[in-house]
Formats: sequence, C-alpha cells, structure tokens
Amino acid sequence: MTGQPDFATIRIRYVPDQRVLELKSLKLYLFSFRDQGIFYEHVINKILDDLVAACKPVRCEVIGEFSVRGGIATVVKTHFDKGGLSR
Repeated sequence: MTGQPDFATIRIRYVPDQRVLELKSLKLYLFSFRDQGIFYEHVINKILDDLVAACKPVRCEVIGEFSVRGGIATVVKTHFDKGGLSR
C-alpha cells in the first residue's frame, strides 16, 4: 500500500484431478500481480481461490514468503482439500 515494490517467493503444491496447470499460463497469471496494491494475505488467498476454480485439484497449498519490510519477514500459507476449504 506504500507504492514500494514487494518481492516474494510463491510456492504452489497441488495434487491434480482431471486438469493440470500450464506453466506459461501460471507465470503470466502471477506476473499480473506486479502492479497491484494488495495485502499479502489477500494475494495468497486469491491465488488459491483462482487455482481451485481453474483446475479443481484434489489438494492445493499456496505459500508466500515475502521479503523483509520494516525488519519483519512474512510467510503466508493457505491450503485447500477437496473435502472442504480450510485456511
């Protein structure tokens, strides 16, 4: 929200069902967040929601490891299980 860039490593682990993620599409999707002012928790939850909607996996986990800002490193983790969404 400060207008300064943030950097993160996004880790996605999933067990596909009938659809899989195409790497190029995933890369372009992740790049779409570059110029958005969005909170860490929101972006990780949005990525999970969009991946679940796109490929309907059996399980999916998204972890964002964000760079240090103000002396604090942030890790946000969320996951989905086909039996029910849990965060």
